[in-house]
Amino acid sequence: MARPSKAPERRAELVAAARRTVVERGVLNLRLRDVADSAGMSPGSLLYYYPSLSDLLEEVQREAVDRFCVAREEAVAAERDPRARLRAMIGSGLPNGKNDELCVLLYELGTIARRDPAYAARHIALYERQVRSYTGILEAGAATGIFELTDDPVTIARNLVTLEDGYGLHLTQAVPPIERASAEAMVLSYARVSTSCSLEETV
Repeated sequence: MARPSKAPERRAELVAAARRTVVERGVLNLRLRDVADSAGMSPGSLLYYYPSLSDLLEEVQREAVDRFCVAREEAVAAERDPRARLRAMIGSGLPNGKNDELCVLLYELGTIARRDPAYAARHIALYERQVRSYTGILEAGAATGIFELTDDPVTIARNLVTLEDGYGLHLTQAVPPIERASAEAMVLSYARVSTSCSLEETV
């Protein structure tokens, strides 16, 4: 009987190694050898599983986008009240600091989107997936009379995601100019104004 292929396991190991390397070194001037060294293999062996460094990083980006979005969606799904759902969505979207592995990874890979259409498409998909999540929360809150939206829900949702991205970039800098709690408070402030709701905890 033929042995089961170890290719899926090796690819997963390479994705993990690439993820570590991007977070540690950044995307700028990243070399295939850097990832191969982290994985404990030769560059030639790495190319057996991925034809190029770009192909490997595309897989890293796909995996990171899915992990990030699923975590946010699960945080929201645990809540019933639209106010709690909106707070959970905001709380799950900001980095915990400059060492937040997943957010740093997404920001690093996002820089490639400036020149590579494939990366740009996935970066846009990440943005739109978050906008849809916010839009659903806002529409549900408006339908139940809890929110009185000051603009259409998609516009508010896009602004919320953009605020998160902007503050998130600050939070992942070597010397963050603001604290996470302050960033979250500022996003919540916009959410309160745009929903005409205090977003206070409900009993």
